[in-house]
Amino acid sequence: MTLAIETHQLTRYFDQSRAVAGIDLAVASGTFYGFLGPNGAGKSTTIKMLTGLLAPTSGSMSVLGRNMLDSREGLEAKKRIGVIPEDLALFDNLTAREYLTFVGRIHLMPRQTIRDRIEELLSLLALEDEAKKLTLEYSHGMKKKLAMAAALLPNPDLLFLDEPFEGVDAVTSRVIRDILAGFVARGSTVFLTSHVLEIVERLCTHVGIIVKGELVEQASLDSIRRGGTLEDRFLERAGADTDGSRKPTWLEGATP
Repeated sequence: MTLAIETHQLTRYFDQSRAVAGIDLAVASGTFYGFLGPNGAGKSTTIKMLTGLLAPTSGSMSVLGRNMLDSREGLEAKKRIGVIPEDLALFDNLTAREYLTFVGRIHLMPRQTIRDRIEELLSLLALEDEAKKLTLEYSHGMKKKLAMAAALLPNPDLLFLDEPFEGVDAVTSRVIRDILAGFVARGSTVFLTSHVLEIVERLCTHVGIIVKGELVEQASLDSIRRGGTLEDRFLERAGADTDGSRKPTWLEGATP
């Protein structure tokens, strides 16, 4: 089995606070991997390390067979990945076409290929009527769609998507799901974080659950379903209260 992502004891501290605690990820090529966890569990920090945006405190990691801690190998891996980061990192004073052209040139893509793909992506993601606007004028959902277009533009082998459906309308959400399903069907890999478990259940083949920086579950979705629902397993692993006893005191008893 070829691994698209592999880590050994990957750890990250911020000052004295441990954000990621020695996780061992194993993501097979061609899988749709859902990386789940409560707020602040370490999901975005993990993605930032795997994509070279943040150095780990300790441990090792490889992406597409390349050692991400080696500058040359890490650069080769980055050429083959697409990323929607937590903070989007768009250039506010560029239009959508200008920004996507910049991304294409960074990837040394032929000019005509860049133009053709930009027009197709803008159409698919319902941004063609907004393509002349500066991105600072975009809503959060529109920025998400532009970030998706940028991630897909170079036709990567691996996509890292941090909450890609947040703020995106239902129609475009369906388009993105179809694009990602086709992306995996051709043998590429998706590494997705989302708080919407229904999306994860609909799209993902494998999941990992991180809680307080620790990887507490890593399994195929089919194996999890044999023991119940993904929601039940997630809540169990997260140590969540599921008996309904937690609520404001003024909500207890009869309605006044």
